[in-house]
Amino acid sequence: MEFSCSHVVCNWRSESLTEDEAKVSNQGSASTLPCGLFRAQSVSDHPYDNRATFVQKPAPLMAPPPVPPRNIQRRETLCSALPPPLPPRGLENNGETRLKANVNVVSLKVGSLVDIASAIQSSQKPVRCGKCNAIMSSASSPETQQKTIIWRCEFCGKENVYPQTTLKGGRFPLRNPPGRDILYLDDDEDTDYENLDDMLIVLCVDISGSMSVTSEISPGNSTRSPTYVSRLQGVQEALQMVLTSLQKTSPHRRVALVTFNNEVTVYGDGTKVPLTLRDWALLDYDYLKKEGENYSTPHCIAETIQPLTQKIKELREHGATALGPAALISVAMASQFTGSKVIICTDGQANIGLGQLDQESSHCPTPSPYFYNQLAHYAAEKGVIVSVMTFEGEDCRLAEVGRLADHTGGRINIVNIGTVATEIQSAIADNVLATSVMATLLAPDGMYFPYEEDNHRLVREIGNVTDGVEITFQFAVRPEKVESFQQRDRVPFQLQLSFKTRDLQKVTRVITQQKRVTTSSWVWAGSLNMSVLGVHCAQLCARLTMEGRVQEAQRQLRAQQDLLKDISQQKPSPKEESIYGNWISTMSMICEDLTTVNQNTAETDTIPASRTPSAASLSDAAAKVVYQMKRAKSVSGKGQRVAMLEH
Repeated sequence: MEFSCSHVVCNWRSESLTEDEAKVSNQGSASTLPCGLFRAQSVSDHPYDNRATFVQKPAPLMAPPPVPPRNIQRRETLCSALPPPLPPRGLENNGETRLKANVNVVSLKVGSLVDIASAIQSSQKPVRCGKCNAIMSSASSPETQQKTIIWRCEFCGKENVYPQTTLKGGRFPLRNPPGRDILYLDDDEDTDYENLDDMLIVLCVDISGSMSVTSEISPGNSTRSPTYVSRLQGVQEALQMVLTSLQKTSPHRRVALVTFNNEVTVYGDGTKVPLTLRDWALLDYDYLKKEGENYSTPHCIAETIQPLTQKIKELREHGATALGPAALISVAMASQFTGSKVIICTDGQANIGLGQLDQESSHCPTPSPYFYNQLAHYAAEKGVIVSVMTFEGEDCRLAEVGRLADHTGGRINIVNIGTVATEIQSAIADNVLATSVMATLLAPDGMYFPYEEDNHRLVREIGNVTDGVEITFQFAVRPEKVESFQQRDRVPFQLQLSFKTRDLQKVTRVITQQKRVTTSSWVWAGSLNMSVLGVHCAQLCARLTMEGRVQEAQRQLRAQQDLLKDISQQKPSPKEESIYGNWISTMSMICEDLTTVNQNTAETDTIPASRTPSAASLSDAAAKVVYQMKRAKSVSGKGQRVAMLEH
């Protein structure tokens, strides 16, 4: 666990400051910044409220996320390729109250935490609190009596009494070494280890009529005409390149082909008679799922490359777009092997069968948002990674179809004929490190997790985890508990990360840390970890936007702007300020566009109940950027912490 601030700030409030309150708070020789931080006349000495002297450490270079793609089209005009003025000032308060930036943020590098080789394995089973389910750890102070061990939970206060005979060996250490990182292994395993080569790659390809659209790949001259290639031809060439590469690098890998237009055709490895699904079958979720799960296992690519390549060459574009049914049967086929991948390549909205998006139809039994959410959870449960690629210049409703990739750890991208092969190769290279990942974060009673859980215990389902996955949470102290927390020297935090490894071993990793307590009046802005704060703001604003809570995302961006301004004044760095400014401006533009479109929609028409305002309004280009921000992560390099976006 990595925290954005060295201490827990007690008096952050979810309520906003009015302009008058902010002016009053800013009076005096040492003023409180709009983000709730302290600007002192001298930064050489900053005693904390808990009487611990703060010694400033050399702060790493603030390196915020790179600028997201700048080709997002506004409703009337195209955004300029030039960066906006920095720091951005596009979001005006207009008399509204101001939200303070919460610096209580914790980051979890889940991609690293699922590596069980880096933790100490315990031979005992975890001892859990009977109320909040916390695990006895380095922060615990159990008392041993004659025949019992009494543990007053440091998170909820419950007094747990355990007979010594129930604990293995009859003893439990009174105090573990601080910062202990413990790994608990479940004795039961589902199956034996699964080799990576046993996994299945399902290529799910759109062959609808719109795939016949051509693009110029070679300009003409006086002696020859320009060369045009259709989207399907580009995909066919890309797939042949991918198969050839797999044959050389992973000859035992299994590959299957599924195509869709107004029907779904399952070619498998190309050696058997294709399975064709049409009409009523495209509307039957259970039937499609069963057909996929019972489909015969393809042979390795070394044996099937010739028939599979021939099937790809024979593909022709025509018909509608049954994307939903094709995605379902592809995921069901891939579910036979943990760590399998489904790569969907399409250029249009699903308009027939399950998951149709072009219009709500009474003939479709499952609303499209529910369908894609349901399918995403099914894929994650089976350890299947789904990647979604759409062609540029089209509206495929990526905001909704992208849920499949967002929940399963796959890639979301907009491609063209020249880049589709590279993107497919990148998607194939992503390997599942752990499945069924669940994170539980515990803080002392009296704290809560804004935008997540109004409780001191937070549980988040993560699903599949690939390399580099990072998630963040913010926490705060309830206003009525601030005074009592300020009397404490330290407060504990505990992460319980449960997951299944590649060999399907069930594991629970427990990390416990204690943090000192202070008030925001004594936090120096220049000491904050801007990498963690930047990643969290990107993830939170993106999530709020996808949930349709655009105004809340805007308020978070305003608070981040204030924080950036304050830090730039105390620790000037024009280059980093420029990068962060461009990033915030891009997200601000998306929020502004969504607000405008939603207001116009409310005046002229109503959005269908099954579609949130964000899903209804986001263009594919904007959806791609928002999904990338949901996966913002920080990386280390040359002693620096760098916040970045996934591309």
